[in-house]
Amino acid sequence: MNILFLTISSMNNLDGNGLYIDLINELKDRENNVYIVCPNEKRNGKRTVNEKREKVSVLRVRTGNITKTNFIEKGISTILIESQFIKAIKTYFNNVKFDIVLYTTPPVTFEKVIKYIKNRDNCLSYLILKDIFPQNAVDLEIMKRNSFIFRFFRLKEKKLYAISDFIGCTSKGNINYIINHNPEVSPSKVELFPNSIRPRKIENRVFEGKEMREKYNIPKDAIVFVYGGNIGKPQGIEFIKEVLKKANEYKDLFIMILGSGTDFSKLSKFISDSNFKNVNILNAIPQEEYWEFLTSCDVGLIFLDGRFTVPNTPARLTYYMESALPILAATDKTTDVKDILTKAKCGYWVESGDIDSYFNYVDLLIKNKKLRNNLGINGRMYLENNYTIDKNYMTLIKHIEDRRVKNV
Repeated sequence: MNILFLTISSMNNLDGNGLYIDLINELKDRENNVYIVCPNEKRNGKRTVNEKREKVSVLRVRTGNITKTNFIEKGISTILIESQFIKAIKTYFNNVKFDIVLYTTPPVTFEKVIKYIKNRDNCLSYLILKDIFPQNAVDLEIMKRNSFIFRFFRLKEKKLYAISDFIGCTSKGNINYIINHNPEVSPSKVELFPNSIRPRKIENRVFEGKEMREKYNIPKDAIVFVYGGNIGKPQGIEFIKEVLKKANEYKDLFIMILGSGTDFSKLSKFISDSNFKNVNILNAIPQEEYWEFLTSCDVGLIFLDGRFTVPNTPARLTYYMESALPILAATDKTTDVKDILTKAKCGYWVESGDIDSYFNYVDLLIKNKKLRNNLGINGRMYLENNYTIDKNYMTLIKHIEDRRVKNV
């Protein structure tokens, strides 16, 4: 099959690991031709280029800046990306007939690209829903619900749902939200498509935990709680600051924060000014090293802003499970992360802002190594049973097979 994948991710390292990279490699390894269209942001100073290796083509389309920029530039670049992608597809993939077009949110502005490909090739369209925009921006008070810009993006969101044959959601909470808030969307086309990967074997790691701790100046006997990922408004930075202040009272605890995002500098300055002895923050480290580092830690942390009314499922949940880490999550009440942790028996949840309950669990996890090990093992088993990429692949293929039967 010929599969078109549209994304605003950079897709720089196809030899690495990650939600989208693992999906691409699964599609390729099952003898499909994969065509990726992704942005080559203006700040890179490069033109549109098509790179081909084995059965994967990566079309890097020159666009405006979408990441690491202000809201206005990001918004304009996101709106323009539709026409830029269509032009590039016409230029570079004009002779390719696609069987599936896959695409993700963000952004919600791919509707015209999908429409062009469907009309041209009569292919299946599949939305991999990673976030629910623009309502998440309203929740964080980045956008007003009665504003023109909200109505514009809400219309784009609805058009994207309408043009999609199927919508893959990361959790049951996501499914329910889409159905309940979009009555025009048929429930029959909304299904589970969780954050999934090809799990790596922990025993295959190169470095031992002791080496990683020495490299990052972490006391060898400390209980290490790690947060890895985006550091921005969605994480609720003010509550993270509360956690770090309280954590400073614990001699045995060390908190490591690894990531990047719009609030990285703000949080980094807070940590530096506070002169914490048991907290460190670093920019994102290379992906493989991050995996090695996780396996040397004791607890994985999840933070989400308490104001969210849309259910988010952070990808780091999957990576902590892969590393057999117990998980401590502080989030809004809407997300079903708490239900996943309960079902998997791999961690604990509190509402963001509840500092006393949070540290009750911190105390529990610090004192009980056997409990940490058991929770971590449970998470790894849950991952292997529910979040492996081959299951998502079979979900896609079933739709293609059903479509072929109908067309016979």
